[in-house]
Amino acid sequence: MLQRLKKNKTEVYALGRHISLSADKARRVIDQIRGRSYEETLMILELMPYRACYPIFKLVCSAAANASYNLGSQKANLVISKAEVNEGTTAKKLKPRARGRSYVIKRSTCHITIVVKDVSLDEYEYEDLYSFENPRSKKTTMVYDDVYSSGVVWDKK
Repeated sequence: MLQRLKKNKTEVYALGRHISLSADKARRVIDQIRGRSYEETLMILELMPYRACYPIFKLVCSAAANASYNLGSQKANLVISKAEVNEGTTAKKLKPRARGRSYVIKRSTCHITIVVKDVSLDEYEYEDLYSFENPRSKKTTMVYDDVYSSGVVWDKK
């Protein structure tokens, strides 16, 4: 019997876009939680004194909710496998200054991605290549009762 190695889905992510926060300030928090378990991450984020902790806390909770809904996994088995921060768009405002000049105020945003992995699920499993129980393509055949070769039903009189 021929078998192939099939990769199961064990990772789920949550994406926060256009968060009004500097990317460097968010990276300071993200570096502390990368690779940790879900419960340990929540404790760290609750106790850190930074403003960036609350949006990251919400994203971690959202990723855990996605994992429990999509994969059916327990929150105790979750690990933050990947966490990254990218720079977003910068909003620019002009502030009037002395002698008719203007000063640009830049408001930076960032995009945060949290990927959660379930460690209790197997990442790979073997699948039969030619299994008759689960055919990949179903062939349909038409059954005719009173049909001749053209496929048209004729009245019998």
